[in-house]
Amino acid sequence: MCSASDHAVRRSRADGPQPRVAPGSVRFAYRVCAVAAVAGLLFGFDIAVINGAIVFLRDQFHLTDFETEFAASSLLFGCIAGAAVAGWLTDRYGRRRILSLSALLFAFSSAGAAVPRTFFEFGMARFAGGIAIGVASMLAPLYIAEVSPSRIRGRLVSFNQMAIVTGILVAYLINWMLSFAGSAGWRWMFATAIVPSLGFYFGLLLVPESPRWLVEQLREQEALKVLERIEGENAPTVLAEIKESVSRETGALRDLLAPALRRPMFLVISLAILQQITGINTVLFYGSMIWEREFGGHNYSTAIAANVTVGLMNFLATLVALWLIDRVGRRPLLMFSSACMAFCQLMLGFAFLLEPPPKFLVLGCMLLCAAAFAVGLGPGTWVLMAELFPTRLRGRAMSVANMSLWMASFALTATFLSLAHAITITGAFCLYSAMCVLTFLLVWRVAPETKGRSLEEIENLWSASKEPA
Repeated sequence: MCSASDHAVRRSRADGPQPRVAPGSVRFAYRVCAVAAVAGLLFGFDIAVINGAIVFLRDQFHLTDFETEFAASSLLFGCIAGAAVAGWLTDRYGRRRILSLSALLFAFSSAGAAVPRTFFEFGMARFAGGIAIGVASMLAPLYIAEVSPSRIRGRLVSFNQMAIVTGILVAYLINWMLSFAGSAGWRWMFATAIVPSLGFYFGLLLVPESPRWLVEQLREQEALKVLERIEGENAPTVLAEIKESVSRETGALRDLLAPALRRPMFLVISLAILQQITGINTVLFYGSMIWEREFGGHNYSTAIAANVTVGLMNFLATLVALWLIDRVGRRPLLMFSSACMAFCQLMLGFAFLLEPPPKFLVLGCMLLCAAAFAVGLGPGTWVLMAELFPTRLRGRAMSVANMSLWMASFALTATFLSLAHAITITGAFCLYSAMCVLTFLLVWRVAPETKGRSLEEIENLWSASKEPA
């Protein structure tokens, strides 16, 4: 006797050659999400590579503090532009096609940043890379959420964060290895991203389009084929839920301000901003400079090596987050993360009051802060952003949230050195600690628990909610 799974296999084969993956296969879902998560790898690499390169760039182009802030933040200005157009582009042309475009832009930016003749050319290349990050940072978690079974969606979306921290760690390791290559080593730091960028482009040719986007385009048979490979015999039920959800949506931009969506919009925009202004990027962008400036006598290679330990801690803590997020839930991890970061930032500010600052206390606080972020606030923010909105509006809603995130990141990165001069480095870290406390209160009072719920169930949660925005 044939099982329902056997029948699904036959239907799939009848429609043409298909990869040998069983319908409802978790392995297939993991494979698709792994390809999409390469966007996160490139995101993390491009964000972090400046950390090691900036000490060489400062000498190469004789940069002032203001110009150094521009070198670090030009990428983020591009991220704002990328996030601004990503929602409209993906709702019109699909998730996979726009991700492919970002892959090519990653490759172009990496090549441009490696061979600039002037500081302006470097800034423009990084701006182009920022556009790619702004697009990919929104689309990768959105796409993963839309092709993931609900029971493991949190873990799969967190793969994107895993890829981001992997990219950060790889960037730190490459920075350290190339720091011994002399003054031209920074060019190779940027050039190394060309290969994974092209690999990402070709990998996207092997994965399907989002079934939820296909339903929006009235391509239901294509959507069913994809769902059969993800959900197995439950695919028709999931398809019916998606169709019902899409039928209730108009897709108008003004719908983002509808009463049922005001609370999730407020939550994700606030969380996106706070994720950045809690100060994590001061470690990711300026870690080597902080280490070199505050602990004189160290060469550049030693300063960059200190960041490798931070990247490794970030990586290991994200593995813990992958294991916990669908077991413990989003809210507990976000609250623990923000509370722990508040303590670390406060202790980091205290450490710089001492003369000289204790090296092991500073490094310990950086390590613990990175670990706390990676366990909760890092992956949890992206998961909630990908989960909380209806299918037809998800692209544009995430675009708004991502613009908010990158504007906050740009503001933080473009002002850190100036802020440290104005209120001292201790004052800056105490301010970041206060933002962590505010994040804890936001999650405690506003954030729902979405663990184990389908995207359609989460949408109904907001529709049925009687709580004020």
